[in-house]
Amino acid sequence: MRNAVQTHRITAAQFVIVLALAGIAYANGDVRKDLHFKVGKRPMITIDNPYGAVVVRAGAAHEVVVTAILHSDKVEVDQSQSHNRIEIISHLLSGADVNTGAVQYEVLVPADTNLTVHSDNGRVHAEKLHGDLSLDGSNAAMEVVDCGGGHVHVKTLNGPVNLVNLHDGHVEVMSMGGDVMLNGVSGPLVNINSNSGKILYTGDFAGDGEYDFTSHTGDIEAIAPAYASIDVFARSNQGRVDSDFSLEPKHSSLYTRGGSALVGTMGKAASAVKLVSFSGKIHLKKRQN
Repeated sequence: MRNAVQTHRITAAQFVIVLALAGIAYANGDVRKDLHFKVGKRPMITIDNPYGAVVVRAGAAHEVVVTAILHSDKVEVDQSQSHNRIEIISHLLSGADVNTGAVQYEVLVPADTNLTVHSDNGRVHAEKLHGDLSLDGSNAAMEVVDCGGGHVHVKTLNGPVNLVNLHDGHVEVMSMGGDVMLNGVSGPLVNINSNSGKILYTGDFAGDGEYDFTSHTGDIEAIAPAYASIDVFARSNQGRVDSDFSLEPKHSSLYTRGGSALVGTMGKAASAVKLVSFSGKIHLKKRQN
């Protein structure tokens, strides 16, 4: 009997705790919404989320799984599907702001998905995809990791951009004030344009590609191994240009070490590297093993 009473008391206590936790969740106003879609090859997924993170990773083939966490009743999630095209939109209601209008998305898509994401303020993360990617936003941090084989377009005003381990793709980034960091990025075309943000590249300039980095006032730093095979043109109108490498001059009249211009080759010059800035500093650094 005593054990039964104790069990009853424990069960009642646990019930009170569950109610308390439920009350906290209700007070916070968070609502979870799960969406499932069946798709064919190379589906086209569009996500428009003004406030909040959007994380998209490769999942099962022929299936799209969306988990959305809404933080208030000031925002709704609209969805539509037409054949192989899916659109997810965070619909802001009257009175919504950066806090009450925020939605957190966790999305699993087929690896061959063509993805478009817009976010004004939040984190956008795409991982292990080999379709075409188009990411844009104002202050959103943009991250693309372990992707390749498609076109990667990133456009941001002040949000930082971080690209990691991208191969065999066309990469284009446009940024006004956000820093752009590239680590292990290679392909036939890597085009980075930043106004005041810094551009930092760490990699081997592989893929017999064209690497074109341009800034207005932001510094450009490219770190490459001693075995890099590159044809280099670097110039800053008002900033300094330095290189840790001993480049073979292409034309003696154009080649200078330091100063405002640098032209030369290394190895078989398989990839073209162009580093240009109006007033930012440019440094071609040798990677220390």
